[in-house]
Amino acid sequence: MDILIDETTSNVLKELEKTQKDFWNIPRKTGILLNMFVKMMNAKSVLEIGTSNGYSGLWLAKALKETGGKLTTIEFYDKRQSIAKENFKICGVEDIVIPLQGSACDVIKSFDDSDVFDFVFIDANKREYVEYFNLVKPHLTRKAMIVADNIISHAQKVQTFIDAVDADEEFQYEIVEVPGGILVAYRNS
Repeated sequence: MDILIDETTSNVLKELEKTQKDFWNIPRKTGILLNMFVKMMNAKSVLEIGTSNGYSGLWLAKALKETGGKLTTIEFYDKRQSIAKENFKICGVEDIVIPLQGSACDVIKSFDDSDVFDFVFIDANKREYVEYFNLVKPHLTRKAMIVADNIISHAQKVQTFIDAVDADEEFQYEIVEVPGGILVAYRNS
């Protein structure tokens, strides 16, 4: 069963699904999983690396409306971020979304000690996944979760990331076979 979301958001998501290939959006099944993970963890502070047109951000933000949390989302391209901001506004979540623009690595490097996250979704430059992981790790809470998209479809490009998570004793992980594949990592300590 699909999650219970308002009609406006449902309509926006359906429209965005029509342009999935143009904006490299996640499949609906992955969106539903992200929404469930955030609610199951009762996540309060979520980081999304790769906003695009806001499709995955809407799934995350709708869950965060229930948990009382906030979404920080990073996008490199100004045009995509503008589209995402409009979608967040239409769906009534702009009050809990902090959109940041620029290179994800540079933005994460600018974070200070107060920038901490209990859930991270990675869906940006595949070759930089390992760098995102290394940069974001100091900003993770205990028992944080990381979900990364395109783990199967872009296996060669993300292999260094998979290897880094696998070698890190603080994390346990599994690769889930949804379209494109996701890696779900849980911080044990």
